Amino acid sequence: MSASPRARARARLEGDFSAKRDAIRSRLKEFAEVPRAEYYYELAYCLLTPQSSAVNAAKAVDRLKQTGPEASVEALAAVLFRKDHYIRFHNTKAKRLRKAASALPQILAALDSGRSSGELRAWLVANVDGLGWKEASHFLRNIGHRDLAILDRHILRNLRRYGVIGSLPKSLTAARYLKIERKFLQFARAIGLSIDELDLLFWSRETGAILK
Repeated sequence: MSASPRARARARLEGDFSAKRDAIRSRLKEFAEVPRAEYYYELAYCLLTPQSSAVNAAKAVDRLKQTGPEASVEALAAVLFRKDHYIRFHNTKAKRLRKAASALPQILAALDSGRSSGELRAWLVANVDGLGWKEASHFLRNIGHRDLAILDRHILRNLRRYGVIGSLPKSLTAARYLKIERKFLQFARAIGLSIDELDLLFWSRETGAILK
């Protein structure tokens, strides 16, 4: 009996991972080695990506490193407004960056507190303006935490494609986010991958690159 279309699709996914395994695991290793001095900029990146491209967010962060975390809201907004890496809602996001810089000592203390990755995510969502479940997961993954789903629209489309979820959610409450995350984790383990490896694999299929 021939395999079902879904089974064949999963087999292709496994094959794709085999071809990209070393690059994906190398990227995850880089996340785990991000120096503490870069944590603010990793947080800034995750605050900038909603409604803007990852490429533009990365370029903007490079510019922000020249201004430093103590820059004024006006200076931050000017960086985000630049035509070559325009960030949508630049004024709002500039205010969030300033708040994040002011709260950095508390954020670093939370990261050092011994909380689990899940507990840290919940703390970040509650205490950092502009971080939802997706953005907090993204930040923590980018500084070395594991097994947290970054449920953006690309990942959700892939989860639907492989039958992990039946339809795309119209909104993501905390309960719905965590439910989909559990399904994502189960699916990844079923094909012998971590959720982080599968996330980067899905993104590489979308973009042709293994982005952060």
